[in-house]
Amino acid sequence: MEKRVGQRNLGFKGWRSTLGVVVVVMIKKLTNGRQERIMDRVQDAKDYEDPPPAPLMDPKELGKWSFYRALIAEFIATLLFLYITILTVIGYKSQSATDDCGGVGILGIAWSFGGMIFVLVYCTAGISGGHINPAVTFGLFLARKVSLIRAVMYMGAQCAGAVCGVGLVKLFQSSYYETYQGGTNMVAPGYNKGTGLGAEIIGTFVLVYTVFSATDPKRNARDSHVPVLAPLPIGFAVFMVHLATIPVTGTGINPARSFGAAWMFWVGPFIGAAIAAFYHQFILRGGSTFKALSSFRSSS
Repeated sequence: MEKRVGQRNLGFKGWRSTLGVVVVVMIKKLTNGRQERIMDRVQDAKDYEDPPPAPLMDPKELGKWSFYRALIAEFIATLLFLYITILTVIGYKSQSATDDCGGVGILGIAWSFGGMIFVLVYCTAGISGGHINPAVTFGLFLARKVSLIRAVMYMGAQCAGAVCGVGLVKLFQSSYYETYQGGTNMVAPGYNKGTGLGAEIIGTFVLVYTVFSATDPKRNARDSHVPVLAPLPIGFAVFMVHLATIPVTGTGINPARSFGAAWMFWVGPFIGAAIAAFYHQFILRGGSTFKALSSFRSSS
């Protein structure tokens, strides 16, 4: 009799423990299923995907033809940019020297710079990203959009292209080139170097901030119904900055444009690019930046 009672108790305990295991498994399945549904909703709500941050050093790039093709694109684009724009500046100065109303004026110079950036970014964006500006490359490097190797090589190609572009101007317009100092930027009378530096910082901030916003994957996904080309706002940013700062410094905002000129045309654009990168990546896109920084620490 006692054996039967003990067997019944053992059977009851075994059944109860089995039931408990089944209940636990069911709860886990329900919880996991709920979590999966939540994650699916989050993924559905996030209709864009941030590209992975670029590694600090990527030696594999040096073995790819696409890397050197991008360098060539940056070189040629900066050469054409400097050739057209410096010719415009020198032409305006030569025409306005004899006629106050002659030449294209400040508006025409601004259109020359902004229009060329629009055209060249449109042509090279799919090959090199269409930087055409060491300050833009520096800002994108700080935001982990390009590696250190690519950033340094891009800057070298841009400066080399700038030198060759200005060299062509000097070759074709040697007399005007010497007379008007090659269209070199300089602080206008009535302004000091501090004002000029501030104008360069703010102008470059506007440009680099526009580059980040125009190429933001979140904006592209959200505004996919609006067919706006990224080169268009970038070109307009260059145009507007030139209108504002030509009377102050002649407008640099591109160290390659002022290669070998005054220090402020290098320091100002790099500071402005760094501020724009910090503002966009830390303030507007804080989450993606923290991921980039964590990957930077792990790769280093």
